[in-house]
Amino acid sequence: MGRLLFMLFSLLFAAGVAAETPSVATLDSGDTAWILTATALVLFMTIPGLALFYAGLVRSKNVLSILMQCFAITCVVSILWLVAGYTLAFGDGGPVNAFIGGLDNILFANMSEESLAGNIPESSFALFQMTFAIITPALIIGGFAERMRFSAVLAFTAAWLLLVYVPICHWVWGNGWLAQLGVMDFAGGLVVHITAGTAALVAAIMLGNRRGFPTQAMPPHNMTITIMGAGMLWVGWFGFNGGSALAANGDAAMAMLATHIAAAAGAFTWLVAEWIKYGKPSALGAVTGMVAGLGTITPASGFVGPGGALVIGISAGIVCFLATNYIKRTLKIDDSLDVFPVHGVGGILGTLLTGVFASNALGVFSGQLDISILQQLGIQAVGVVAVLTYTAVVTYMILKVTDLTIGNRVDDEEELMGLDLVSHNERGYDL
Repeated sequence: MGRLLFMLFSLLFAAGVAAETPSVATLDSGDTAWILTATALVLFMTIPGLALFYAGLVRSKNVLSILMQCFAITCVVSILWLVAGYTLAFGDGGPVNAFIGGLDNILFANMSEESLAGNIPESSFALFQMTFAIITPALIIGGFAERMRFSAVLAFTAAWLLLVYVPICHWVWGNGWLAQLGVMDFAGGLVVHITAGTAALVAAIMLGNRRGFPTQAMPPHNMTITIMGAGMLWVGWFGFNGGSALAANGDAAMAMLATHIAAAAGAFTWLVAEWIKYGKPSALGAVTGMVAGLGTITPASGFVGPGGALVIGISAGIVCFLATNYIKRTLKIDDSLDVFPVHGVGGILGTLLTGVFASNALGVFSGQLDISILQQLGIQAVGVVAVLTYTAVVTYMILKVTDLTIGNRVDDEEELMGLDLVSHNERGYDL
């Protein structure tokens, strides 16, 4: 009897000690497999997805230049992310951590096969975040398509990544001041879409309109490859939003469901709006609405349910459609591939609506907030204003420097000839 009591006491004591022992992070193979898959999907969004989507929208004499810019940006950003981008975005910056990360992980110096970020390898986390850093400056090229020097594109991309993307990424996802404020951005409404959209608008204004805009018609030269690219973006966005859960769990599944619903709602709403306004729905309108829905749901995707996603997608189709027409037809700004009205306006709209549809006051939308809608809306608005203002000012400064040192815009004769021949001495088509 005494031995039995002693054994029982020992087991209870051991259980109590185990309960008090802090859990040690261990690698989860399922989560790791999902993040590796999501990483490939996000890279697939840039090349070939975005590359084909944009390439089909420009004139045939510039198709190769768009493909080359996307490809080269992928290379430049990958190298810079390794050298300093990752550590500045996600490192511990010490006294200045609210604004920028530290330099401890330059060239991934402290990363090994055993290093973990949560329960996945740190190498997989760094690579996943690298693909976000790649697609963001690649989105911007739609604002200056068909008229910017290739050398200026590369110089601008390098400076913009380090001076705009990296600090804002740290503010929101690297435990910077916006994260500490409580801003909600699940997969990049602030970090990706508002930054890219704002930068594209600034670039379009600074470089000026293409020759002939807006009086000369400049229709897409190949809608077939644009729709192919759009399909790749839609599929890749499952990794973009679902992967941002950083785990293979219900959060990732709900983010993917919300993503799909918003894309479908955005596309259908846009083509209906075109049908009403112009008499016929277009393939261009459908794919543009799809991208608007995807960009708008991005910040909210892990925080809202299917109902919220439906409302956000419909809102994106209406608001981004109106914004596109206003910028092109009223302001006559040649944001060539509609980066600001689709990504910028969509990012703003989605970031603000996150504060609405993630609220527990709207439980039908699977809300997750414990504070009031107005409080969270205020926090979201601070994030929008801060990111938009910082991006606009620094982008302007970078473009001024590249213009003074390299020259941003090709001359009139080169623009007339087309950037395929001028920049690369090749043709996209040899028919």
